[in-house]
Amino acid sequence: MSESPSILDVCASVRRPALLDRLARRALLSRLEHIAVGHLIIEDGDERHVFGAPTPHESLNATIVVHDPAFYRRVVAGGINGSADAYIDGLWSCDHLTRLVTLILRNERAMFGLDGGLARIAVWADRARHWLARNTTRGSRRNIAAHYDLGNDFFAAFLDDNMMYSCALFDDPHTSLADAQHAKLELICRKLDLNAKDRVVEIGAGWGGFALHAAGRFGCRVTTTTISKRQFDLARERVRAAGLQDRVTVLFEDYRALAGQYDKLVSIEMIEAVGHQFYPAFFGACERLLKPDGLALIQAITIPDRLYAAHLRSSDVIKRFVFPGSNIPSLGALTHATAATDLRLVHAEDFGGHYAETLRRWRHNIVAAAPCLRAAGYNDALLRLWDFYLSYCEAGFQENYIGLSQLMWARPGAPSPSVRLGMTASDAARAPAGACRCAR
Repeated sequence: MSESPSILDVCASVRRPALLDRLARRALLSRLEHIAVGHLIIEDGDERHVFGAPTPHESLNATIVVHDPAFYRRVVAGGINGSADAYIDGLWSCDHLTRLVTLILRNERAMFGLDGGLARIAVWADRARHWLARNTTRGSRRNIAAHYDLGNDFFAAFLDDNMMYSCALFDDPHTSLADAQHAKLELICRKLDLNAKDRVVEIGAGWGGFALHAAGRFGCRVTTTTISKRQFDLARERVRAAGLQDRVTVLFEDYRALAGQYDKLVSIEMIEAVGHQFYPAFFGACERLLKPDGLALIQAITIPDRLYAAHLRSSDVIKRFVFPGSNIPSLGALTHATAATDLRLVHAEDFGGHYAETLRRWRHNIVAAAPCLRAAGYNDALLRLWDFYLSYCEAGFQENYIGLSQLMWARPGAPSPSVRLGMTASDAARAPAGACRCAR
């Protein structure tokens, strides 16, 4: 039998984490002294630490409450991802996460230094984990399942009735989420000039929202695919319920396995799940699936070209906790990936400001649905993760750190797009199907 630990051993094991926490606390508070823009307060028991200066605009004021001193160690040892991990575990809270992330972005030099020092070990570990999650055919299915296996009920709790998990288009702050998503779908259909003669392929079906809209409103035939079993089952059910089985085909296939020739191609915020090294394969599939006069519209979250190289080397909060294997592309990376195809970019339009509002609506919906989600078995750690994730993204779009683009590519025989490019969401929503035509 092994000897019982001595009182000195017990005291040492208790003291060691406490000592590390104190050292980490000192290091973090020292780093925060460099805040030049905004006002951050850290409340830790009876102590209150103030950084920066109060601003007339609340968007740059935030207060952190520390619930466990291990918070400091997690941040110093894990950097930005460590702070997210500590939040998920309930070690700290904040009066307004979106404001906090905005403050971090405004003080990029001071705050992103958190990923240096000891945190470099965690950063490299996160990079290795991300590399292992790359989107091979098998890896893609595993990565998609990791996100969407949360269950359809979870997503239904915060999305609109059409289950659109992508940026909506708001004419004003009073537009409902459902109407804003309808406007987005109308705009996509009109940019592609959809009509009843078109055969359309969609890469990334979601829960069938676009396919149902395009087939029901414009009469075209849509083949749509997903590699999420949860999405596939519900999308097929929704197609049957709408009586559109003759116009909508739902597949459970990887984009690399799709066959056939189509007039139009749509992909709404799926490119982020493709991965940098697979962009050429994605656009090769687009070229192969489109007829010689075909058009493709891809709605993509984007990052500025000047930040893309650093983004590729990183494994941020989204890659680490939310979408394994994901990568936000830059416009330069996407256009470079089409070099081996005959696709040409004919239109690009940014809607990043609309995504901040979309994310705000989703976050509020999750907060309102939290009691029901807990009753359904979703724990507080998951709800905190989504609170952090949605706030993190909302601030990114508000600060133009990331953007949202609708991009149109054409094969050589395609006519110029006939829709009034740049029309507002309300223009698209008001126009009857088939009414929006311009001279070619």
